[in-house]
Amino acid sequence: MIAVPNIRLVSAASLLALWVGAAALVAAVVAPAAFAVLPTRALAGALVGRVLPTVFVAGIVVGLGAALLAWGGGPFARARIALPLVAAGACLVAQFVITPRIHRLRAEIGPSIEALAATDPRRVQFGRLHGISVAWMGAGMLAAGVALVLTVLAARKVSS
Repeated sequence: MIAVPNIRLVSAASLLALWVGAAALVAAVVAPAAFAVLPTRALAGALVGRVLPTVFVAGIVVGLGAALLAWGGGPFARARIALPLVAAGACLVAQFVITPRIHRLRAEIGPSIEALAATDPRRVQFGRLHGISVAWMGAGMLAAGVALVLTVLAARKVSS
């Protein structure tokens, strides 16, 4: 049976592990597969664009949940609060700041970014926004991953 103090740690670790795994699956498998098998980059982008909001909103919820679960103290408590909040913040920025800009630009460009010259300012801006979105997701994954490791270490410390 799990000791009561460990329930919070196990719950936080489970949430973090599920989200990091889902985000890694989307980044490492779903997105590359969509661009590899769908007939156009526009379709692949549309597919990935439908999946990412779920990942980002889940990251916000998981980050806040993991931070709340860490609020009770224990080993590495400050980092176990701060890092999930960083992950939630990164997902929040990606979803509610960067993604709307990408959508506005896509609407302005039309169905095919590839039809634009590589030097077209809109295509350059799209590439920049895409890179920023990837960076925010990566930052969220990194923060959540470190929080996960610290949560597992805290659970081991408490149980020993």
